[in-house]
Amino acid sequence: MLTQQNVRLSLPSKGRLETGALDFLSAAGLQVFKPNPRQYLGDLPALPDLRIIFQRPGDIVVSVRQGSIDFGITGLDMIEEKRGDNGDILILHDALGFGSCALTLAVPETWTTVTDIASLKEFAASLKTPLRVATKFPVLTERFLNQHNIAHSLIAAEGTLESAPTIGYADMISDLVSSGQTLIDNRLRPLTDGVIQRSQAVLIANRKALQSRPEVLEMARRLLEYIEAHMRAKDNLMVIANMRGESAEAITKKIFTQTNVGGLQGPTISPIGVRDGEPNWYSITVVVRRDHLPQAISELRLIGGSGIIVSPIIYIFEEEPPRYKAMLNALA
Repeated sequence: MLTQQNVRLSLPSKGRLETGALDFLSAAGLQVFKPNPRQYLGDLPALPDLRIIFQRPGDIVVSVRQGSIDFGITGLDMIEEKRGDNGDILILHDALGFGSCALTLAVPETWTTVTDIASLKEFAASLKTPLRVATKFPVLTERFLNQHNIAHSLIAAEGTLESAPTIGYADMISDLVSSGQTLIDNRLRPLTDGVIQRSQAVLIANRKALQSRPEVLEMARRLLEYIEAHMRAKDNLMVIANMRGESAEAITKKIFTQTNVGGLQGPTISPIGVRDGEPNWYSITVVVRRDHLPQAISELRLIGGSGIIVSPIIYIFEEEPPRYKAMLNALA
């Protein structure tokens, strides 16, 4: 049962955003258990003081804005559409790395093929009446068209948008595009200058809850610590190698002559106990960027490294998460 004392995180209840959120949190060591797919509550054992609620992406924004939910993970498109003007929504992390899409204007491909028109202003200028746009994102679409001084009328649509131009009740649509396959299947083409809002999943919080409830502020720190440590770690690998040298200091100097094996602050070097008593063997451990691994292996071999082991990293914790510092500055 939910009570006012619970700290609450809302996650998307269906679709690729739900899958992406659950996979992301699990990879960050924050696995969510949903006992029944039809239930709207879940458990997060790693943070037992945090209650999980599943909602539609748009409802997450409204709930966080109103303060009934403390934290939410949803798309930036929904946040910008429904956040309102009161400033009660604070974005804690703006790039969680999943759910990428873009709110985009699209027209029938036959129209652009026949007229050779691919831009918004050209398309609007070719019409004798104000541009009719079918959309589920009236706030963002209205703002975009006003910024470009395009005379228009918006048509609210709750069902499938892609059929609107074919049926004839709209000239174009404003809809979310990820791979673009749905547009292709419905013979629609995005306009070159018609990207309204690029989006991916973000973490948001209620500003007033952060300011007035210490337990919410502490949970924000813990969430950001897990998330930032995981996101920093997933781009890096731990590399361990054996190397012969006169001393740890001498090996350190060798390592610092190379570009990709310097580690975060430097290498960790430890003496190796060898069976045959051969002296001066050391084990070195460094953190290497994942995309620099081939170069790092070559550099280690160049300076005498052997028996190289590569392992994934789950977390790289800093003294304090940078986005937590940014949050405190925003609250101040």
